Amino acid sequence: MPGTYKCARCKQKVEIDVNVRCPFCGHRILFKERGAAIKQ
Repeated sequence: MPGTYKCARCKQKVEIDVNVRCPFCGHRILFKERGAAIKQ
């Protein structure tokens, strides 16, 4: 299932489904993008 991740090194948004490398800089660690949820 595809998801939006953010690269830990270059901070680019990456849409991935199977790859775990950032297509911009090749870094392996991607963070899951969180929705803009407002805490009460």
